[in-house]
Amino acid sequence: MPLILETVVTTLSADGAMHLVPFGLIREGEDFVLAPFRPSPTITNLTERPYFCASAPSDVRVIAGVVTGRRDWPVVDCDRIPGKRLAECFGHAEFEVAGIEDDETRPRYRGRMVHAQSHVPFIGYNRAQGAVIEAAILSTRLHMLEPDKILTEMAYHAIAIQKTAGPAEREAWDWIEDKVAAALGRSERVLKA
Repeated sequence: MPLILETVVTTLSADGAMHLVPFGLIREGEDFVLAPFRPSPTITNLTERPYFCASAPSDVRVIAGVVTGRRDWPVVDCDRIPGKRLAECFGHAEFEVAGIEDDETRPRYRGRMVHAQSHVPFIGYNRAQGAVIEAAILSTRLHMLEPDKILTEMAYHAIAIQKTAGPAEREAWDWIEDKVAAALGRSERVLKA
């Protein structure tokens, strides 16, 4: 099983428009693979500018926000590539595309790291932060998973939210709950108030 790091990836179009999206980067040797599904602004951007940046957000609302359409998060310029990174993150890594394995459904972009930097110490996520990340991933698979599976997993993750969430994690959870409820045509929430 490969190591997959949950990050927020930024790419730029030819005219400099930024696209920000959560991505699991797949470690392969010294490189990391980005494998977006078609169609994707990420694919278009990597074709126009073969660089990407991966940030480890210090606030899980960024991951929950991006998967629920909230893409306006502060960014700053990258150090070594033409790109942007999250302004508030534990750290980031900058990549240039070193190879492409084309595929009709999900091409694979092999990223060679050209720079990495830590910004604040990372001690670890609490259970609620981990639950938000897992629920965010689930919310991107609504078209692929059965509703019962989604709701069962959401109910399990809600336990961690109830026990260890602060205001930021609760807000992030609510965004994901709203997305899942709308997709499944539900009015009832998984996490009871």
